[in-house]
Amino acid sequence: MRFRNRAHAAQLLIAQLADYRGVNPLVIGIPRGGVPMARQVADALEGELDVILVRKLGMRGNPEFAVGAVSEDGQILRNPHLPPGAVDEAYLEQEAAAQLELIRARRARYAPSRDPVDPNERVVILVDDGTATGSTMIAALRALRPRRARELVAALPVAPPETAARLRREADRLVVLATPDDFRAVGAYYDDFGQVSDEDVVAALGS
Repeated sequence: MRFRNRAHAAQLLIAQLADYRGVNPLVIGIPRGGVPMARQVADALEGELDVILVRKLGMRGNPEFAVGAVSEDGQILRNPHLPPGAVDEAYLEQEAAAQLELIRARRARYAPSRDPVDPNERVVILVDDGTATGSTMIAALRALRPRRARELVAALPVAPPETAARLRREADRLVVLATPDDFRAVGAYYDDFGQVSDEDVVAALGS
């Protein structure tokens, strides 16, 4: 399966999530690419939009490869596929501290005048534009889990099969449109996978 762009992928997700229309779901986007998609989902399902701030922890010398993720509360999730000792703990803590600084800056920019929406007893739909390792989305799900959502739904267009299996264990429901065995990178399944800017995120949250 291929997607023309994020807007097209969001429309396909909306079709799979249609049974949540009318229950006022809380739709949460993962910045940056997941937020404009979450805006579409929230509007279509007559829900409320929010953002959760989690960051990938990149490997030293190869920042695109996730060795883990960190959530806004400082919780670090390690990539379980890495062998023991593959990542230096001092480097991991340094990388997490750097990403937390970026998280704080983004919180101030994206939602400076309000606290995150309370998910207590609500259907929460967590949206991203795809994932390779699942680390960022799992960190977000684990950050949300203690806040007592009625149902935690993970929704994304594409992930490799083993990552989808991990997400299925973390979420109450997983909606994933494609799980290719020969998964390469998220952007490989989009005709247009242009960068989403901070300005795009602010516009989506404010619209």
